[in-house]
Amino acid sequence: MRGRHPGAGMATGKTINDTIERRGVMLVLSSPSGAGKSTIARNLLASFSNLILSVSVTTRPRRGSEIDGTHYRFISEAEFMRLRDSNALLEWAEVHGNYYGTPRDPAEAAMAQGSDMLFDIDWQGGKQLMEKARADVVSVFILPPSMTELKGRLVRRAEDKPEVIEKRLQNAVKEIPHWDEYDYVVINDDLDRAYHEVESILIAERLRRDRRHGLYDFASGLIEG
Repeated sequence: MRGRHPGAGMATGKTINDTIERRGVMLVLSSPSGAGKSTIARNLLASFSNLILSVSVTTRPRRGSEIDGTHYRFISEAEFMRLRDSNALLEWAEVHGNYYGTPRDPAEAAMAQGSDMLFDIDWQGGKQLMEKARADVVSVFILPPSMTELKGRLVRRAEDKPEVIEKRLQNAVKEIPHWDEYDYVVINDDLDRAYHEVESILIAERLRRDRRHGLYDFASGLIEG
């Protein structure tokens, strides 16, 4: 990432904050395709300890740059429907004619251990998570600076055919109005600045009093000690 220091944002050693028990954050990043959420998500994962990517399952064909099990778990539509119908998905959505969903068990296990979960999902999935676990969810919607720039990014990405790019732009017009359902909105006109804004959101939300139940014991210890 341009201007990014290796390991910036990561703890260099155990701090007092690291020892205080807290409940994990579900950090939801959503945006129209091409607005930059996946790049920001990758840099968050590289920069923060105790942040785990929720790997979605999808029926979408794998792109050449993607690794099964790392970017997504690529499954058949029949398998997806089996997971959906057995309540094994925490959220699911149909996007651009393909299905995406979040497996329930890995997310619940991580939250129980106090780890933060990062969700790189669309507004439909974000809405479901906010409805099911509002106290745990911190939602961020990332907007492009203009539709012209959004189209340019999709073209420069060189991963989709022209008709697919056009479909993504048409869907962006439907997705962008959902920005006001999110806790925070970041305009990605500069990747470094947009990243640091999301980074600041995560840092602040990790420090929220109501997430850190271990503060009661810590504060009592200060007084008693």
